[in-house]
Amino acid sequence: MKLEKFYDRAYNWLFMHGPDLFFGLVIFFMGLWFIRFLRFRIRDRMSKTRVNSSLQPFLLSLSITALYVLLIITVMEIIGLHITVFTTIIGAFSVAAGLALSGTFQNFAGGVLILLLKPFEINDNIVAQGQEGKVTSILIFYTVIITYDNRTIIIPNGKLFNEVIINLSRQGKRRLDFEVKLGYAADIDKAKKIILDAINSTENVLTDPPIRLGLIGLEIDCIRFTVNVWLDPDNYLTVKIALMEKIIKNLGAAGIAFPKAG
Repeated sequence: MKLEKFYDRAYNWLFMHGPDLFFGLVIFFMGLWFIRFLRFRIRDRMSKTRVNSSLQPFLLSLSITALYVLLIITVMEIIGLHITVFTTIIGAFSVAAGLALSGTFQNFAGGVLILLLKPFEINDNIVAQGQEGKVTSILIFYTVIITYDNRTIIIPNGKLFNEVIINLSRQGKRRLDFEVKLGYAADIDKAKKIILDAINSTENVLTDPPIRLGLIGLEIDCIRFTVNVWLDPDNYLTVKIALMEKIIKNLGAAGIAFPKAG
């Protein structure tokens, strides 16, 4: 008797829910096939649009995971399994995880934006967070910079993206500006020729844009020349040291007087 009741209930359940269950399974397997198809299409599309290689696995994984979750929720609704309780539990867990990992998410979001918007790229020289150096690696959570004195600086992307970034390489050229102070007894034309010869004989000084050299100011005890030359960003410090040393030596050798201290 009990067995007959069980069969009756099973038959009634299948009669009531069987079509929904069958339709849900059909949607589930069709959805799996469609997601697999989309995976290849998304990967191919990202390769053609040249999405950053560090970002491609994350974007692909995020897209596919979202599609799987959507498919499962859809199938559960079709077969009559309501997910109100599950939604509440997942929502509470998401809030708790978000509060615990807020700093990590900020770095993650900063990394994604850096890779997408490209305020700088690998091998660019930048100034950020009080540090100056060459970018050697851009990862999802942090960026690695090697300073000119060979220190490795690891900057969280959340801080990096939300602060001022000076990209020294973006324009391809960088201008070196400095002043030369001479006494009033100096021959201006002779001094300018010596400085210009020193510039022209220094390696890695660019001729376009043109060099700018001239008298820029008069003080009580000296006159001031301004020197503006263009350089490749990678050679900036090397050229600056060599050029300034050469100018001082050549002016001194020509007997041009410098202002006296004090």
